[in-house]
Amino acid sequence: MIVDERYTTYLNSLYPELSPELKAIQQEALDTFVPIIRLETVNLLRLLIAMNQPKKILEVGAAVGFSANLMAEAAGPDARITTIENYEPRIPIANANFKRCGHENQITLLEGDAMKILPTLEGPYDFVFMDAAKGQYINFWPEVKRLTRAGGVIVTDNVLQDGDIIESRYAITRRNRTIHKRMRDYLYELTHDEGFSTTILPLGDGVSISVKGKK
Repeated sequence: MIVDERYTTYLNSLYPELSPELKAIQQEALDTFVPIIRLETVNLLRLLIAMNQPKKILEVGAAVGFSANLMAEAAGPDARITTIENYEPRIPIANANFKRCGHENQITLLEGDAMKILPTLEGPYDFVFMDAAKGQYINFWPEVKRLTRAGGVIVTDNVLQDGDIIESRYAITRRNRTIHKRMRDYLYELTHDEGFSTTILPLGDGVSISVKGKK
């Protein structure tokens, strides 16, 4: 927990409730230990989509379809979402959840490794949400940049690793050091890319928001 849990609990209690379908998907994910976005990230996504009104959205990391359904709901029926998922057991669940929420004609799920799929996409996308393998964000970045339109928004979840990102690599368990280094490299790349304006929020497990310049 990056921010005091009491603040998070209080603030989350103020936000609008999820639709019944999304609430059910959220509970099922929690019950089966599927990682999905936290409630504070839900409300950030809703806000950013309301502000930017994207019509073409790309998601890297569908899991069971919770966040794609959320974005479809927030963006409205005219928006189209392309989402990528590599973990085969979750793909039929995600597709069933798209149908369950009535978004099966709005969301397209591409099956496979994002590193192989991203170069095949044309774009441009108005809004990109990355919530996949954290150690791969730095590798996804060149293609995600290419696919985002001028003025478009890129949101990346789980960038602060529950606060571990500020620790020395020697304080991190050996098995997590590669991810720790790659995430630090990713955050440096985001904040030093002259083509983007980026902020990093200590919200949920850390969220970065990057806006592509119009020049």
